[in-house]
Amino acid sequence: MMDETLFATLADATLMHLFETIDSAAGDELEVDLGEGILTVEREDGGQYVINKHAPNRQIWMSSPVSGARYFRYDTTSTSWVDARATSDGEAMIMGVVLGRELSAALGRELDLAAPGTGME
Repeated sequence: MMDETLFATLADATLMHLFETIDSAAGDELEVDLGEGILTVEREDGGQYVINKHAPNRQIWMSSPVSGARYFRYDTTSTSWVDARATSDGEAMIMGVVLGRELSAALGRELDLAAPGTGME
């Protein structure tokens, strides 16, 4: 299991990156808030994403109005947050890809959430 300090560093960097990227790209189309390790993204239609750190399991949890609850662990091989329940690897299981696709569909334009060093590449 990942060291708690490393997890906190990676998870905080990831949440901050998501907040900054989504907030700057979405304009008034999404309401974005980050506080106390919890990122919320609310769509105009009322659908809400809640993304937060879960330190005991060293995971980032995401509640999505599109895909439901998902749990992501940091994979040191791919340096990405990957779906902890996935039985196959691949781009579709990477948190940044999943969230990026869903928010891109909501916005009607591409939203790239990749960021070196945050596990979002």
